[in-house]
Amino acid sequence: MSIVVTGATGHLGRLVLESLLRRGAPAGELVAVGRAVDKLDDFAGRGVQVRAMDYDDAGSVAAALKGASRVLLISGSAVGQRLEQHRTVIDAARAEGVELLAYTSIANADSTGMKLAAEHQATEKLLAESGLPHVLLRNGWYLENYTEQLPGTLAQGGFAGGAGDGKVSAAARADYADAAAAVLLADDQAGKVYELGGDQAFTMAELAAEISAVAGQPVAYQDLPAADYAAMLAGFGVPADFVGILADSDVGIARGDLLVTSGQLASLIGRPATTMPDAVRSAVAALKDAAPEHGTGKEADPAAK
Repeated sequence: MSIVVTGATGHLGRLVLESLLRRGAPAGELVAVGRAVDKLDDFAGRGVQVRAMDYDDAGSVAAALKGASRVLLISGSAVGQRLEQHRTVIDAARAEGVELLAYTSIANADSTGMKLAAEHQATEKLLAESGLPHVLLRNGWYLENYTEQLPGTLAQGGFAGGAGDGKVSAAARADYADAAAAVLLADDQAGKVYELGGDQAFTMAELAAEISAVAGQPVAYQDLPAADYAAMLAGFGVPADFVGILADSDVGIARGDLLVTSGQLASLIGRPATTMPDAVRSAVAALKDAAPEHGTGKEADPAAK
């Protein structure tokens, strides 16, 4: 059985490969594909096949999927271009006779009104119409969306947003990678839809309180109307298109669009998902460890690589 992991040079793709190897998948049956294949030298050294692939090059996609039994289509990161990129992979997988394609979508894709979900929804529709056996991995938010911002959060004494009292069921990127690996190695997955998120949802105010407690300094969350939050982001130099997506995503959180209560993530990975407090403790500890040498100094879509 040959398993192809697209977007393998990204954070999620690399973690999926690591999980597949830990779960006993033979290295020679794994195919890691991406544009910057030099970033995959470590996997090649462990026996994983490495192939160059560009979502925008149909020929490279067809070559990368040659002989594939199962494919993990990790959503592209180029918002606005992803649907056609995904179509290219889906068409190649169908032509190759792939037995299963797993796609990293977004939580509650069938009901959310978030702008970020539009291309995921369209890709799910493409898959349904393609006749290709597939499984949907509807990933929630990454905890890293918050922990990777900790240096700035601590330096500023807080962070702002427009999520109100909405709860988000975030989990660690490694948790979602583990779930993808479990599905790729399991039988009878075609037609299944997994709503994936952390076991313990939290509000932004609760996140701020946890950071404050762990870091030992006051950290506050400032809730803003969507327009004010967008203006603040623009003032920080965030590109206009991304400003709209970020502000709209917080509105989605306020509505409950990223609240997941299925318990399917923990079930797939065979353990509790990483909690927000655990992630904050680990991130703050890492900053403190790095401080003597480097100083604390100063990704939005969960489905993307």
